[in-house]
Amino acid sequence: MPKKHAQYNDVTISTTIPTLGCPKIPSPLSACKFETDTRGVEFFLDNELQEEITGEPIPLHFEKAGPRQHVFFDTPKTKCAIVTCGGLCPGINEVIRSIVMAAFHNYHVSSVLGIKYGLEGFIPKYGHDVIELTPEMIAHIHLLGGTILGSSRGPQSTEEIVDALERLNISCLFMIGGDGTMKAACAIVDEVTKRQLKISVIGVPKTIDNDIDFIPQTFGFETAVDKATEAIQCAHTEAQGSMNGIGLVKLMGRESGFIAAHASLSLKEVNYVLIPEKEFYLHGENGLLKDLEERLLARRHAVIVIAEGAGQHLLSDTNLKDASGNKVLGDIMGFLKEEIHAYLNERNIPHSLKLIDPSYIIRSVPANANDRVYCGFLGQNAVHAAMAGKTSMVVSKLMDRFIHLPLRLVTRKRRKLNTHSDYWRAVMESTGQSTLLDFEHTVLISEPCSIDEK
Repeated sequence: MPKKHAQYNDVTISTTIPTLGCPKIPSPLSACKFETDTRGVEFFLDNELQEEITGEPIPLHFEKAGPRQHVFFDTPKTKCAIVTCGGLCPGINEVIRSIVMAAFHNYHVSSVLGIKYGLEGFIPKYGHDVIELTPEMIAHIHLLGGTILGSSRGPQSTEEIVDALERLNISCLFMIGGDGTMKAACAIVDEVTKRQLKISVIGVPKTIDNDIDFIPQTFGFETAVDKATEAIQCAHTEAQGSMNGIGLVKLMGRESGFIAAHASLSLKEVNYVLIPEKEFYLHGENGLLKDLEERLLARRHAVIVIAEGAGQHLLSDTNLKDASGNKVLGDIMGFLKEEIHAYLNERNIPHSLKLIDPSYIIRSVPANANDRVYCGFLGQNAVHAAMAGKTSMVVSKLMDRFIHLPLRLVTRKRRKLNTHSDYWRAVMESTGQSTLLDFEHTVLISEPCSIDEK
């Protein structure tokens, strides 16, 4: 029998997807390959994907995404709703478009409603309109950045949200968002279950930081990296344009440094990558400032890429939270600017420091071709899952296969960059930073590169 759960080191991994009931209605789709819940995909999860687990790789069976031969809902009588939450990300409109097109043209649903401004759109006191999404209305939205539905952050009353779903007679709710949104989806499922309602809740994971557990790459990440490399190239040009030029680029990444790492690997013009997962020294023999001085004396320019959540150990704790409950980060870019200026001025080293912060640019642009294809698959498979009566799950791509993942599995923790991995070692080799001889301490040692002109 396929193994859909495992217990290792007190960590339970279950890949079982809840259903609203037995699907009995023949699918309206024709001339397609139908999937079954038993004919799934088996993966061996190693420590790269599941850090809590040690020992032998774990074989687990995942449901394969795709249309089922029988559906749960009488689709011409089915109403759907879409809500987008959290920060912007390239590709959101493409996911919306894909869901609407699949729901109307494949399953002939009665209507798809767009919930305005995130979870606030369910709450009467905010007064946000609900809009009808039709194929004609959303035909060209994939060419636009952002989300046509608007978004918001922060928790809302789960009871009021489910009240609204009942008033609107919604059968399928599609939630597009990050870690906080998926946790909200879990709460909505719990309330729906408590009321014994037949409402399917399907998540489409979205985060520019690429930090949702069990999902190697979220949609929009590739587009964000593309735009980030443009900023890095500009920083490199500025740095080379003056004696002892320094280009400092801040990229998004509150708790995970994937964008900073991936963009640096892509361009090969970066000399230092600073990420939240790895603390670094600022002063002293093994500090960033001393190494930067040596780099400038040897090569006369340097490029530093820093994720927004890096270096917080060097700053005073604000003890503030944002609307989503996340810790308000200190200004690491401004802090480094002052420290670098002070250090180099004290040693009478003339220099030019250029700051580039493309944060809101890289998340607001339309998705590139690859991300649009990815978003299209996610939207279609989300609709297939909902119509089959699946719930409390997300659609994900794992090792080039589209699968169903339980919400409880992807919300256990935030995904972080593994600084013991081959991937991070490649970043270190690309930049010329420490080759990680000591994994437990960050030592930044930039060596002149004789291969690439950095």
